[in-house]
Amino acid sequence: MQVRVRHQPSFAVARLELAPGEPVQVESGAMMATSSGVTVQSQAQGGIMKGLGRAFLGGESFFISTYTAPQNGGWVDVAANLPGDIQVVTLDGQTGWCVTRGSWLASSHGVHTETRWGGMKNLVGGEGGFLSHATGQGQVLVSCYGALDVITLQPGEAITVDTGHVVAYADTVQYQLRKVAQGVIQSMKSGEGFVFDFAGPGQILTQTRNPSALISWILSHVPSR
Repeated sequence: MQVRVRHQPSFAVARLELAPGEPVQVESGAMMATSSGVTVQSQAQGGIMKGLGRAFLGGESFFISTYTAPQNGGWVDVAANLPGDIQVVTLDGQTGWCVTRGSWLASSHGVHTETRWGGMKNLVGGEGGFLSHATGQGQVLVSCYGALDVITLQPGEAITVDTGHVVAYADTVQYQLRKVAQGVIQSMKSGEGFVFDFAGPGQILTQTRNPSALISWILSHVPSR
């Protein structure tokens, strides 16, 4: 699969160019257009229970759509729900990647994704205790809200990131969660909740906007009954 991303960084669309007979897995509802002859089949990956896990625990759709190119090849255009960028992560078969709630967009053949328990620290952080974990060899497309930053940490190098701005990170990265301010009053004053302390080596993908903050802003402007 070859990937060409256009309309970056605000309204990115990825074209997935497929070889004859090549399949690609796409988040349900993310397809924007396909070339003639491309077929699609939607199913709950791994069965009903794993599909439920993706939907209710991992924040993804219940179904995954598999698009397959005809004998002369083809392409599929995919786009995320929120305005922002798209990043291609290449898996080498050794290092997996954790993708946060709602950021997985598509995967090439050879990549396996499953819902993984990220621990109570993720649940307490308000971003959902479950993550999408991608392993194998191939390409994974992740989407973000706003622009995307790629942070490469050297061994022992550390960085702190707000939980709502984390898109994905490599399995080699160590992390822990903590309150940005001690006590309820201090947290309210700072306007922040929880942050991740990451330590290298490895890469972290972050987004410049926070989807949870968008939801809070919309709800604050909805008239109450």
